[in-house]
Amino acid sequence: MQETGFAARAIAAAVVIPVIRTPTAGEAIAVAEWAIEAGVPAVELTATTPDWRDALRHLRAQSPETVIGVGTLRTADDARAAFAEGAGFLVTPVPVPAVSQVGADRSVLVINGGFTPAEIIAAAAGGIAKLFPAHAVGPRFLRSVLAVAPPGTRVVPTGGIALDDVSAWLDAGAYAVGMGSELQPTDENAERLRELRAEAVPA
Repeated sequence: MQETGFAARAIAAAVVIPVIRTPTAGEAIAVAEWAIEAGVPAVELTATTPDWRDALRHLRAQSPETVIGVGTLRTADDARAAFAEGAGFLVTPVPVPAVSQVGADRSVLVINGGFTPAEIIAAAAGGIAKLFPAHAVGPRFLRSVLAVAPPGTRVVPTGGIALDDVSAWLDAGAYAVGMGSELQPTDENAERLRELRAEAVPA
């Protein structure tokens, strides 16, 4: 099991986290393999994908150096299952205390979803917050929240974000950016992901 700090660093290094929500586990594996081939060090499967445990197990065996998280977790049982299969981080769409408890008990990073400033700041206190749905508020909202949040607050906006918008979110203070169906597995997008990671490296 990868430790919490390692997972957090991989998420920051990824800059863009592919959030993989597909009709089948096979399709999820294919998208994840594309992202890994493009050099992305952390990807997120989702518990809404049928047989997601099989996909997680396959990817962990094939790419043990990649941090594979599981998102859209709404129950402690699914969180425990994700941990048992080697998930490097757990993600919820909204505040889910039961998932947070699983993460705390097992020392695995939890990215709790939140939308209001209070939810975001509370979620970040336990690890990293997920601002969802991010497209409903925009980067200026994140900047305002971070202005009153404790120093070091880490937020990953997710939901309805295009690749062209990633830089604006990073400029607003995002720790990384989650992208779902907007991130299609193409050569052009793979190159853009490489460019974004290169741009994020401090001079």
